[in-house]
Amino acid sequence: MTTSTDPTVTQPLRVAVVAPRYPPDVGGLENYARWVATSLAADEAFEVVVISTHPGWRTRTDQQDGLQVIRLGAGLVLSNSPLNPWWPFQLRRLFWRHSIDVVNAHSPVPFLADMAVAAAGRRPVVMTYHSGSMVKGESQLVDRLLRTYERLVLPWLFKRSTELVAVSPVAMTHHTGRAVVIPPGVDTVQFHPPPVGAAREPHVLFVGRVELSSRWKGLHVLIDALPAMVEQDPSVVLEVVGDGDALPEMKARADALGVAEHVRWHGRLSHSDLAEVLRRVSVTVLPSLTESESFGMTLIEAMASGCAVVGSDVGGIPFVIRDGVDGLLVPPGDVEALVTTVMTLIQDPVLAGRLGQAGRAAAEDTWDWSRQTQLTFDRIRAAAGVKEPVLEPGRRTPAWRCRRCGAGRIHPRWSRSCRSPSTCTRRRHR
Repeated sequence: MTTSTDPTVTQPLRVAVVAPRYPPDVGGLENYARWVATSLAADEAFEVVVISTHPGWRTRTDQQDGLQVIRLGAGLVLSNSPLNPWWPFQLRRLFWRHSIDVVNAHSPVPFLADMAVAAAGRRPVVMTYHSGSMVKGESQLVDRLLRTYERLVLPWLFKRSTELVAVSPVAMTHHTGRAVVIPPGVDTVQFHPPPVGAAREPHVLFVGRVELSSRWKGLHVLIDALPAMVEQDPSVVLEVVGDGDALPEMKARADALGVAEHVRWHGRLSHSDLAEVLRRVSVTVLPSLTESESFGMTLIEAMASGCAVVGSDVGGIPFVIRDGVDGLLVPPGDVEALVTTVMTLIQDPVLAGRLGQAGRAAAEDTWDWSRQTQLTFDRIRAAAGVKEPVLEPGRRTPAWRCRRCGAGRIHPRWSRSCRSPSTCTRRRHR
């Protein structure tokens, strides 16, 4: 790394990670945002504050992974999207109070990310988009609103964003031609295979939100397939990790099909508890139905655990699963194909083991979180208009420099300004 003798005063780059939901809430977007926040915070070149939501009207603050998490009240919910009309004012005040340099907004859940982009003002924004089209084909009214949002609001959102990140080639940011693909990752230390020779139970695992607005996750399809699985092997059990407002409907569906005793409802589980389940079950299934499933983080967690995976051939799932190599794909919504594929893996442990080993290798070689870290740091720095950090002699903190005029930042409150704002040609530094 190069050095400089310029005696500039240095400041860490202050980043606001804005996500509609954040752990302990579970989900791919939640885990991705958490990884971005903790990775940035672990580097002395960044300071991080997390802004998310919680039910209710009042703002509350807590600590998660040693980070300050500000949870704005979401007194209203439209479909699956939390909402509060005060967010634009609250976000603008929070960005000013914490001297935020860069906003990293996570979507597709509308409203919070949109408000964050609007409230950012001239601050650079890195938009990370986690979905293909959100149109679900279930409600004409909701689908009409979603199409209008994707046609009118998203183009503005993407245009306003300084940098775009797509979690897979299916994510809508990727269609702009400006986005960098930075997929989610998995902790291959926490998620690891069971000891050699350990037997797996003939259980099928589903991990995801069990919400009416998340019907596209396809849990009902998996429950519909369960009677045929049980008929072939009475020891088969479906284990469901996740909860939501659709839980009573799903339980009633299993009861009506006569397989209620073959379903184990876990609710939410911690990462450590989920890892234990993944080391025990035979197959993990993600039966999603639409392009809203742009990746499927549960798949790479299962692959890292050496568990065979089955996913629908839709959205970003084929980006994760190489059919016949480290998992198997089935047509979305095809109950018969799902039964055949899952039972093949349960009845053929050699095939399941081979796919599980290949999945573990893919997790280590491709999906480990550590491989995404530098790409994320680069996007944040690029948005701020800075080069790689330059270490001064005797200094541990990096001296950030303007990419156009070369000047360093000098004041924490106006941390986007250069030493020479009147001569810098970059508008965001004036």
